[in-house]
Amino acid sequence: MTTSEAALAAVDEAAIGRQLLELLEVPSVTGSAAESELQHVLARQLERLDLDVDLWSMNLPELRAHEHFPGGEAPRTEAWGLVGDTKPADGPTLILQGHVDVVPPGDLAQWDGDPFRPRVAGDVVHGRGACDMKAGVVAILAALTAIRTAGVRLRGQVSAHFVVSEEDGGLGAFGTLERGHTGDACIITEPTSGALMVANAGALTFRIEVPGRATHGSTRYAGVSAIDAYLPIHRALAELEARRNVGAGPLMSEYPIPYPLSVGTVQAGDWASSVPDLLVAEGRLGVQLGEDPVDARLSLEECVAEACAKDPWLRDHPAVVTWPGGQFASGRLAAGHPLAQLVGDAHADVTGAARPAERGAPYGSDLRLYAGAGIPTLQYGPGDVRLAHGPREQVSVSEIVTVTRALVLATLRAVG
Repeated sequence: MTTSEAALAAVDEAAIGRQLLELLEVPSVTGSAAESELQHVLARQLERLDLDVDLWSMNLPELRAHEHFPGGEAPRTEAWGLVGDTKPADGPTLILQGHVDVVPPGDLAQWDGDPFRPRVAGDVVHGRGACDMKAGVVAILAALTAIRTAGVRLRGQVSAHFVVSEEDGGLGAFGTLERGHTGDACIITEPTSGALMVANAGALTFRIEVPGRATHGSTRYAGVSAIDAYLPIHRALAELEARRNVGAGPLMSEYPIPYPLSVGTVQAGDWASSVPDLLVAEGRLGVQLGEDPVDARLSLEECVAEACAKDPWLRDHPAVVTWPGGQFASGRLAAGHPLAQLVGDAHADVTGAARPAERGAPYGSDLRLYAGAGIPTLQYGPGDVRLAHGPREQVSVSEIVTVTRALVLATLRAVG
């Protein structure tokens, strides 16, 4: 039996299922104490694998003051970094990366049970974080466990990066890279449905404040509703989205809207019988592949300014655009980079199918931080991102097993 065969034989499907259930029971919502708790749980698991473990409390004021800080949206008082390395070797270093934080569950009435009490139906596990992305974290742990169980001696090094705060900007990955943890290539096990995500669009959180003039609701004609004032801006944003999605490249062509511009929240008024004097709209602007975020911001700012210039009220009382929250640039793996061939071949060999397609993703992720640090990076992991962030979030254990086995092969071929 070859070392690869021994490592593949050591992949434990039952243990993968058990470990996923354990992680899902920790309600590691981004910014919460449970997010930090999970980092400590994972640190103990990495120690049991005999890895060199670096678990540290990040200096939040220092990171937030950094000129390249990626932004954040969730309130947080702490953030823990976690890296586990195999023993030093002379060969290259492959990073396997996953984030431990999840988004809030939303309306609990739409869930079939408690979002943080995982439910199993046959091969499928339901729960918040199942596919985004605790299944990917489990695949990393299972691959490292199989390689260790098989007693494989590595010519290079494997570095497991488990990070917080991916969902609200990427503080965890940013702090991990700033601490000096690096490598020669990186696989992020985000849910990709078997595809290779070799590029990510960016996403910038914006806020638009639209003024009005308050008066009693019975004399609304004496005031100006901020809601009415916002409507021409909203129409202009839809036109901007259409212009920004003309001629998307081949990596993004399968998406109906590769670079969405979405208004997620609108708040106006504080009394039903008053004409609202302020509307605040917040949303996200998709950043095109290779586009400078500065240029993307400028396109939206100019769009809002032009809409204001055409409106009798807004001409003299213009809306104000600011950029709070997460600021995701785009990122991509260079065309033809051998990392895509490595992971694609490993998947094909494990499944007996063709090499998976290479695509771009329309959302921001930690890929752009690793790529920006000069580390060739792609995403390949279990789960369907269309089920993420919703009450039907789920993942198939057999899919985690497939990804785990592909990670084992890819790792051994890269550094084994």
